[in-house]
Amino acid sequence: MSTPTFGALRTQLLDAAAALADGPDALAGILSGIVDDVDRALAEPLEIFPVCHHSPASAMAMARRLREKQPKVIYLELCEDMTPLLTELRNCRLPVAVQAFASELDGFPQDWAPLSVVAPITDASAEYQAIAYALDTPGVELVLVDRSTDHVFQWQPRKDKSAEPTAEPGVEPAEDADLHGDAVGVEIGDLRPRFAELEEHLLHHGKVRHWSEWWDQYVEQPLGDADYDTYRQVMVLIGSLFRRLAPGAHDRVTSDEERERYMWTRMRQHLAVSGIDAADTLYVCGAFHAASHVDEFGLHGADTYEISPRTATKWHYGLIPSSHSSIEAQFGLASGAVSIAAAVFAKSLSRTGVVPYQLEGQQGGRAAKKKAKPVAPVSSQSQQVADRLSGFLARPPVLDTLDEDELLGWSVEIVRLARRNGYLSSTADAIAVFETSILLAGMRGRARPTPYDFQDAAVTCIEKESVPGRRDVRRLCEIMLGGDRIGQVGYESLPPLARDVHDRLAPLGLKLEQRGVQRALLDIAGDPVLGKCSDLLWILRHLLPQGAARPIMGERRLGHRAIQESWDLALGTHQRELIELGYEGITVEQVLEQRLRRSVWGPQATAAVALGAVEDATLYLRSRRFADELGARAVDLLAAERTVDDAPDVLRRARRLLAHYRATEPVLPAWLEAFVKAGYAHYCTLLPKAFVEEETGTKQVAAMLGFLFSMESLALSLGCDRAQLELAVAQSHPTTPGKTALLWAAQHQLGVLPRTELRERCAQLLDNPLVLPAYPQYLSGFVQALEPVPALAGFVVEAISQAFGRLPDAVLLPWLPTLITTLRKEGGDHVGLLVREAGRVFPGDLATLDAWTPPWSAAAVDPAAPAVAPRGQAGPVAVLLAAHPEPTDALAALLGCDGTWAEPAHASGTGPVNDLLTRYPESAAELAVAIGVG
Repeated sequence: MSTPTFGALRTQLLDAAAALADGPDALAGILSGIVDDVDRALAEPLEIFPVCHHSPASAMAMARRLREKQPKVIYLELCEDMTPLLTELRNCRLPVAVQAFASELDGFPQDWAPLSVVAPITDASAEYQAIAYALDTPGVELVLVDRSTDHVFQWQPRKDKSAEPTAEPGVEPAEDADLHGDAVGVEIGDLRPRFAELEEHLLHHGKVRHWSEWWDQYVEQPLGDADYDTYRQVMVLIGSLFRRLAPGAHDRVTSDEERERYMWTRMRQHLAVSGIDAADTLYVCGAFHAASHVDEFGLHGADTYEISPRTATKWHYGLIPSSHSSIEAQFGLASGAVSIAAAVFAKSLSRTGVVPYQLEGQQGGRAAKKKAKPVAPVSSQSQQVADRLSGFLARPPVLDTLDEDELLGWSVEIVRLARRNGYLSSTADAIAVFETSILLAGMRGRARPTPYDFQDAAVTCIEKESVPGRRDVRRLCEIMLGGDRIGQVGYESLPPLARDVHDRLAPLGLKLEQRGVQRALLDIAGDPVLGKCSDLLWILRHLLPQGAARPIMGERRLGHRAIQESWDLALGTHQRELIELGYEGITVEQVLEQRLRRSVWGPQATAAVALGAVEDATLYLRSRRFADELGARAVDLLAAERTVDDAPDVLRRARRLLAHYRATEPVLPAWLEAFVKAGYAHYCTLLPKAFVEEETGTKQVAAMLGFLFSMESLALSLGCDRAQLELAVAQSHPTTPGKTALLWAAQHQLGVLPRTELRERCAQLLDNPLVLPAYPQYLSGFVQALEPVPALAGFVVEAISQAFGRLPDAVLLPWLPTLITTLRKEGGDHVGLLVREAGRVFPGDLATLDAWTPPWSAAAVDPAAPAVAPRGQAGPVAVLLAAHPEPTDALAALLGCDGTWAEPAHASGTGPVNDLLTRYPESAAELAVAIGVG
């Protein structure tokens, strides 16, 4: 109900609207409505305290009002399910963020996972003053009344980008601006125009670059020393103005109105249950919500609103470190705005003598220099609201006088920081910054330069064409004026998993809670206790981001254990990620097991993913039971696959696991045998189709053949039929050059295509001028064939050499770039094998090269040379078999072969070995004496 308190102001604004608009219209309605909103908010029996997030003026007014009123109940605009976390703020160094986290969703789309909501808290904010007062004052109750974190996603989906704040133009994100990750931010008092033209108009006429600077000049400074009534009326007026001038933010205003209904319903419910007098309460909310228009507004509002139930999603709660830059990045503030606000708040406290509230035992807080004088509580009902808006809006802003000592100190300090960061600055630059700051402030209508004026002046006078170091001048100004303060969660407030990690890494002797990189040296052979630390560090490397735990020396692979390791650890820097691990389990081993099981049974799981999970379980968990479970899942996934896109990964991981189990286990696991059998049948079935499909690449077909040929002996011993592979190769009819070369290599491996015929086919390709442009693709196929048939390395070297030797320069030079790019793209993994083979075949010096004959040329083959040793010249093998015929006779009987032994020649052996022993008999004689042979 309206009161005559602001009657004079309402009349004055209506007259101005009529004069400006040449008659009553929408402008008059807006101006009159703003006054009505202020009148309505101040007439409410439950005192409303409007705030703006991270506003020094709001924090100062809150500290003063709490000491004057001393309320018994504080209603705070914050998610109601975060109440238990606020007591943990004592163990933290601000700024920190209260977080709600959910990884397993029930009632939300699964592609939203994980869900995260954060509410950052700084010591220079009004909400922290209210929290500290309520928690440290006996008999005071703190009630969070905003919608729960579950309702945040019910009402405002995460994918709704229109509701997310955007960074101000030209503002680069500062260091450590990602401490909140991709969480949805919740703060008290988001005051910024939702009408783009209005914000542009205010910035233009205010002669400022961004919104944070406008707010500091026209709201923060005038309200810094204002009395409580003036502060309250002005904040409600600003909230009402921005609320009414938001033509394009209908959806966002609807969500805000839903929150307001929720909060007023919760407050009335609490008052009804507790029986507390509304005069002893204080409702702390954003100025935007103080000018609410919903029917549920006030103690006597409508009671028809029903709060929807929460979903079945299980939420986890905790504290994560925050920073000024992360708050600025998440809520679209100018870089340095929160740091400057903290510096202004500290300066205001020292100037006014106001004693702020601070939680007992708070880390990194201000030491209380003096205690506040007791003030008699003031009842809001005994006070009569007076019109302070008329005088505040009518008088010009009070201009602060120039503080030369402060500005001079800033100028000298920024030059010192610039020199330390590589800038060639001098005393002349300090003088220039000093004078330019005063000049800029005068141009913008200010007698006293603000930190934003000083920043612009420093950039103008010191910044050069390039930044010599890691930080530019604007960032140096932010550091000098307050710095990017980074919070820390104390050990007692960490989840059990994070505390367990700190306890288990205690033998390293490092201060893991500190930010920055620390080097850990582990002598595992000398101190077996460090082996457990090594196991934990490898798991953390697997679970945390790359920079959290980075091995410098040492590796963890199947069949290998390092005796010494060196690590770079930054767990303090990545404290948020470590805390969020605690929402998934009690120990890191449990979290790793859950993630591996989730990846294997997820909708995107493949056989390659399952084999990777088996390898990780073997490496990090050393759980044979869990590895067998994952391996059985890999068999099912492989049998269900209809594509061979992951064939290279399957081949690589299967070979690695097979070698590991053969070296460490007496028998292969049952799942691995089943996987080999299933893979052999699976790839034989898909091989003909893969040869003709355009979507299947050469590398995938080569990996299939590699699996079939390398696992063939094991598959045949397990009951597979080789005829299946022969039929699959016979049914394959590729149409591309690369796959054709692969088919020839497979036929050669099966014995169908001898090397002489393979050599002839390549010669025919070189003789055909129509095929020459595609010859690099044939060579690429032969290179890929080294995966299933590594014995073809010599032939591939021969094919490439033949091309370079036979093709004329007119054909070879245009053809050479295609060959190089093709081999680099598709055959990079096998280049090492080709280089080694070429080094074995080609001569090692130039002198030999002139007389060298390629081994594959016709001149290198002497037709007169016998293919076998002359009859009667038995070698050492024949002599050995003739001396001991029993094994050979038994094998012949088993195979059903009949034959007789030829008479061995008793002549002395021939060959290079015999010649060597004949020339140097001493070694053989000594060996005979040593083994007792006469």
